[in-house]
Amino acid sequence: MPAPADGPAPPQKRICVEPGSREGTPNLLQVALIAIIAIAFTVAYLGLYGLLDNVVWSQNGFVQANPWAVPAGVLLFSLLVGLCRRYLHAPDVIHGGFAESLKGGGERPDYRTFPGALLSSLFSLLSGASIGPEGTITVLIGYVSSYVRDRLGLGSAGAALGFDVAALASAFNGIVGNVLFTGVFATEFQVGGNRNAFRFLTWNLLAGTVGYLFYLLLGLPSFARSIPFEPIGGLHPGYILCAIALGILGSLLAVFAGVAMQAAGTVMDRVFGDAPVARVLAAGAVIACAGYFVPEVLFSGEAQLHGIIADPARLGVGMLLGAAVLKILLLALSFKSGYIGGPLFPIIFSSTLIGLALNLAFPGIPVGIFVLCIEAAALTLALGAPLTSILLVAVVGTADPHMVVLLVISAVTAMVISAAVKERPA
Repeated sequence: MPAPADGPAPPQKRICVEPGSREGTPNLLQVALIAIIAIAFTVAYLGLYGLLDNVVWSQNGFVQANPWAVPAGVLLFSLLVGLCRRYLHAPDVIHGGFAESLKGGGERPDYRTFPGALLSSLFSLLSGASIGPEGTITVLIGYVSSYVRDRLGLGSAGAALGFDVAALASAFNGIVGNVLFTGVFATEFQVGGNRNAFRFLTWNLLAGTVGYLFYLLLGLPSFARSIPFEPIGGLHPGYILCAIALGILGSLLAVFAGVAMQAAGTVMDRVFGDAPVARVLAAGAVIACAGYFVPEVLFSGEAQLHGIIADPARLGVGMLLGAAVLKILLLALSFKSGYIGGPLFPIIFSSTLIGLALNLAFPGIPVGIFVLCIEAAALTLALGAPLTSILLVAVVGTADPHMVVLLVISAVTAMVISAAVKERPA
């Protein structure tokens, strides 16, 4: 859980369960209970956000008829985010990276900051900042899961970790909508190489199944299969070489995002320091200006992708590449300014635009190879979770078995580059 600004002491570090310990095994009823609570909370939260988004942006005739209202709205909601940080001690992701924004499990947050976290997360998503809803879900579910396990008397470190990651496995079905992805995400990304990972995977798959069935029964949409591409039909040596090259390109995109994060953090710290309102309001001014001239880069990018994929030639190669770079810069600025959110959708947005631009330049290669291979590599390096990244891209892009092979090649390329970067002398 990110630390709040000017507020109560930050929560303790994430808890690691000792190898061979059985502390991290909550019982079946506890897993089912938190799975239901987590997905119900996620549905309610996303429903509230969707309602507010329709009222403020999507179905607001005044905003659509008056272009100046867009930057004005961005500034207003950015101001509200800053006020939540200043007076309600809302958490943020300023001092973390992309992976940290999606980490949860084992912490006990200060419940007094929950109202600020809830309001700031909604205002962040409504502000047009380049962030995805997955980060807000991670933060809020951390409060919910911790509160429930306190009521159940689950005080051990292992039980806390197992309980919390199961909650995330269920909750993320409200965003992605795939039980296998959410189970692997909660285990690989949240637990890592812990020797108890198999036990966690069992409960995470169970919790993910509960969350998926709950969401399915309500008939609500998710991001799964939302940007499908035609099957490539077979594997050719040229496709394999493309996957390697695109793996390098996707890795460079993730490295660029990391460098942009460091630069944005340095600039914001030097200029604004511990002034949360001024910090986020200044970022809002930059986002408002960028969104006024290039509205496609506002918000997470999920809704904007469909229109761009349908007719990428409308923007052209130069505009697609420029928007992809701008999206990453705004993502870095949003993270280091105090908005609450995640990196998945903005990275997918930028990767998709670069892939579409390459397909316009080289139309002989299937567009799905360009887009999905870049996505897999960029997410793998940014998150350090190759299985999670491959599954996410395969689920969202409806990859066929041949495409999955190319995704693995791109992800492995990114892993090799990541290892080389980490081993480089300081």
